[in-house]
Amino acid sequence: MTNVTQLRSGTTFLEDGDPWVVVKYEHIKLGRGTANIKVKIRNLKTGVTRERVFISGASVEEISTFKRKLQFLYRDQQTFYFMDPKTFEQFEIPEESLETQSPFLTEGGFFDLLFWEQSPLLLELPPKMKFKVTQTPPGVKGNSAANVYKDATLENGLKIKVPLFIKEGEMVIVDTRDHGYVERAKN
Repeated sequence: MTNVTQLRSGTTFLEDGDPWVVVKYEHIKLGRGTANIKVKIRNLKTGVTRERVFISGASVEEISTFKRKLQFLYRDQQTFYFMDPKTFEQFEIPEESLETQSPFLTEGGFFDLLFWEQSPLLLELPPKMKFKVTQTPPGVKGNSAANVYKDATLENGLKIKVPLFIKEGEMVIVDTRDHGYVERAKN
C-alpha cells in the first residue's frame, strides 16, 4: 500500500479492481483542516478519465507496470495487432482502447505499450510524429499578414489545419496529443 501523498504523474495504482494512472496531481491544504490530494486519473483498461479527491491519510495499492516496444502489424474491424520482434508473441488491443491514437499507427512501426500482468493496457505514442501532406489547396498570396490556416489531409487520413505555405508532398510534424500542426519537418 502506498500513501496518496506519494502519488505523482505517471504513478499506477489499483482501485476497484482496475488499473489507473495519475495524469495530474495536486496537494490542497486549506487553513487548519486536513490536506486533500486531488488527482486526475485515467483508467488503463477503458481510457476513462476522472477526478478523485483523497484525504491525506488514505492509501492506494500501487501496481507494477512495464513497457515493451512492439511492432504494429495490422488492424481488422475492431482489433489492433502488435508483435514483439524478439519473441514473435502477438498481442491484441481492442479498437475502443486506441480510439484517438489509431490514426498515428503505421503498419510496421514500433510503439511503446504499457503492460500490467502480461496484458497490454496503454499505447504510448511519441509526443510528435512526422507525416506527409497528401492533399491541401494552394495558398493564396496576400493572406500572410496574420496566422491563416488551411485544411490538409495527411498520409494517415488525419485532417488538420496547416499554415498557407505548406504544399502537397511536404512533411509536417503533428502533435499526437491534440492532433495539431507543430511545424514543417526538416529534411
